[in-house]
Amino acid sequence: MSEDNADEAALRRFNSIGPFDPALFAQRMNMGGHGNFLGMRYRDHGDTWIELALDWRADLVGDSDTCVIASGAIISLLDNTTSLAVWTRTRQFRPQVTLDLRIDTIRDAVPGKTIIARAECYRVRRAMAFVRGVAHDGDPADPVASVVGIFMLIDGQWGEETP
Repeated sequence: MSEDNADEAALRRFNSIGPFDPALFAQRMNMGGHGNFLGMRYRDHGDTWIELALDWRADLVGDSDTCVIASGAIISLLDNTTSLAVWTRTRQFRPQVTLDLRIDTIRDAVPGKTIIARAECYRVRRAMAFVRGVAHDGDPADPVASVVGIFMLIDGQWGEETP
């Protein structure tokens, strides 16, 4: 089976189990790939939002003098969380691409603390989905980073517009 056919078969299998389930997807996300390597884990979700967490580990430290987790790990966490927010809101696992993802680092994370990312898909319009969120190390009012972005559906439209 070609790689393209295998990808399509996997997508069909995932969609055949019903509406998108963020908790189930997060379990599968940690079976391999960078989500597994980094140790991303599911925390919670609602109709339009999802939370993932990334525990502090020495091998994820970007600066051994400060023991601060590397910004790349936090960026990856926010990228995954925003993507999942789109699928959570639309209740569909469909191929999408990132059109724009702006991540602003606000401060260094506190060494030794878990990073929690929460993202919301606040608008879906035709083939575009709009997201926003934060990463924090214990207090959402004191974020480590903020994120805004736009994702685009590859193969058509999600359906009717949502406010």
